[in-house]
Amino acid sequence: MTSTVSSGRMSPLELRASLSLASLFALRMLGLFLILPVFAVHALQLPGGDSQTLVGIALGTYGLTQGLLQIPYGMASDRHGRKRVIVIGLVLFALGSFVAAWGPSIEVVILGRALQGAGAISAPVTAFAADITREEHRTKAMAMIGGSIGLMFAVSLVAAPALYPLIGMGGLFGMTGLLALAAVWVTLAVVPEEPAFAAGERRVQPGALRSVLRNTEQLRLNFGIFSLHVVLMAIFVVVPGALVRYGGLAVSEHWKVYLPAVVGSFALMAPLIIHAERSGRMKFLFVGSIALLLAVELGFAVCLSNFPYAVVLLLAFFVAFNILEASLPSLVTRFAPAASRGTALGVYNTTQALGLFAGGAAGGWLAQHWGESSVFVFGIAVVALWLIVASGMRLPVDAADLSRAGEAPRAEGVSSPVPGTGREKTI
Repeated sequence: MTSTVSSGRMSPLELRASLSLASLFALRMLGLFLILPVFAVHALQLPGGDSQTLVGIALGTYGLTQGLLQIPYGMASDRHGRKRVIVIGLVLFALGSFVAAWGPSIEVVILGRALQGAGAISAPVTAFAADITREEHRTKAMAMIGGSIGLMFAVSLVAAPALYPLIGMGGLFGMTGLLALAAVWVTLAVVPEEPAFAAGERRVQPGALRSVLRNTEQLRLNFGIFSLHVVLMAIFVVVPGALVRYGGLAVSEHWKVYLPAVVGSFALMAPLIIHAERSGRMKFLFVGSIALLLAVELGFAVCLSNFPYAVVLLLAFFVAFNILEASLPSLVTRFAPAASRGTALGVYNTTQALGLFAGGAAGGWLAQHWGESSVFVFGIAVVALWLIVASGMRLPVDAADLSRAGEAPRAEGVSSPVPGTGREKTI
């Protein structure tokens, strides 16, 4: 996998792999996010764009095709290699972007968005990161990938309103396609070579998908990512409008809140993850972050109209969200056998996409029929259930601690022999 180096820091190969794979997400997600702040306004200029239903379908179709194809992409990457599948996905994403850029009607834009979503590379990319990093550094690698997504979201909120008057929606979609092609170059020229088993030289385990769907700990993690993205989408059904009403911020100025909150969350989360990995307290950080998310939901239910409090709550939300977004895929890869990581992450990313859809739909319906506070009451219920489910998890023990002790990795709460004694201890 990687060369032997001090477990206290990532090797040059691990760092190169993590940064280059994070850049794939950054290039693709920047292009995708640039569309969101301005598309609904632009759609009014297209034939059929005056239908809010069709506009919603145009935005949501991407998530639908992503959800349908995450498992096939993950399984294909296990069988045929990560890089090959990633390049195919990026080319499809670029093709969809160019179709949408040309699109003379809302229906053609919907087709382009569906093709964009068909480039469902999340599972192969995260599986690749797991293949090439050691367990004790895997959460940091996932944090780089997850952090790139959050950073691109914040950048898009600043850039999209400025670029749209200059190059139009066609230009933004075209830029998205060019960024995807740049990501193809990064994949082929910068991303390290795959380990042998990730390049198809090890036979894929029969029944890998069935095994993933029956694994209790994997199911807990899948429920976790579903819950996290339900809450994410539900919150952002309500918060943008609250920033306008209670903070007096026009939509074009929302970046003044989001950008500091996202960047500040990175600064706060990084030392927490590093300390938890080094001290073997990842479960404490994981469960504590869910508890923080629950506190944020409670705070929003009570203090949404208080603008300064709402800004602090957004910072706390992004801290919890980014820690969990980094920890969850890392844990999925630790539970999954190396030869079926792509399959496990395909299921994981499918539940993530379903969470995005469910959170947006439920949040919108609740806000319309029961008011803003009902969205956060719903979020409280979802996160509280997740906290109960997660508290019983048996997370993998930190690999660095085990290597120092001369033990093989096992899950927390599992008995293992104490070397040289014939006795057992509980990890």
